[in-house]
Amino acid sequence: MKIILLGYGKMGHEVEKIALQRGHEIIAAIDNEEYFKNSGIQELSNSGDVVAIEFSTPATAFENIKRCFDLNIPVVCGTTAWYQHFDEVKERCEREGQTLFYAPNFSIGMNIMFMLNSQLAKITEKYGYKLSLTETHHIHKLDKPSGTAVKLADDILANNKNYNSWSLTDDNDQQASNNSLPITAIREGDVFGIHEVQAQSDCDIIKLSHEAFSRKGFASGAVIAAEFILGKKGLFTMNDLLNC
Repeated sequence: MKIILLGYGKMGHEVEKIALQRGHEIIAAIDNEEYFKNSGIQELSNSGDVVAIEFSTPATAFENIKRCFDLNIPVVCGTTAWYQHFDEVKERCEREGQTLFYAPNFSIGMNIMFMLNSQLAKITEKYGYKLSLTETHHIHKLDKPSGTAVKLADDILANNKNYNSWSLTDDNDQQASNNSLPITAIREGDVFGIHEVQAQSDCDIIKLSHEAFSRKGFASGAVIAAEFILGKKGLFTMNDLLNC
């Protein structure tokens, strides 16, 4: 498989390492539009074994996806905070037969936590538990709260009728309203990613937590996703990959 890296920062380098270990070829590492135009990937776009893996920034991800679609190149996208454009991307996948695998988090462990989180939200709904969410990342992370935290929050809202919105707060004990799920977002040091969901009652507290020790889990999941979509058309998520 030939891989185009869209975004060649720390995640791009980690994806490159994993891809090479799995026997794939990196044909381009692109950080700007001009290089995209002049890299020669247009000639490779119809070869059938090219996939782009996108880990850039919220400001550039959508344009990168569109450029790949213009060349009929399938995309694996790990960048978040571009989902306001999701309907347009979905429409192009359906109308043009484009391919996108998107996920707020490519870690297998984090996706297991997504499943557990949905179950926790559903079960605790009628037993008086107050839910809250805390996420911690390195100081260079641009979006706040993280896309992973938003996914956790949206899954809680979908499974627990006690909450109809989420709100970003500096104090996890403070809620904007009784029906708003509080999210605390912390930026410190070089933390790769910690997400914790708490369910607290008058009697006890339940905690679900996931901590990433490095970028390796995210990069491995992204490369596996690229292998998964090769030759496929449409929209895909980690649920499709994990068959759940």
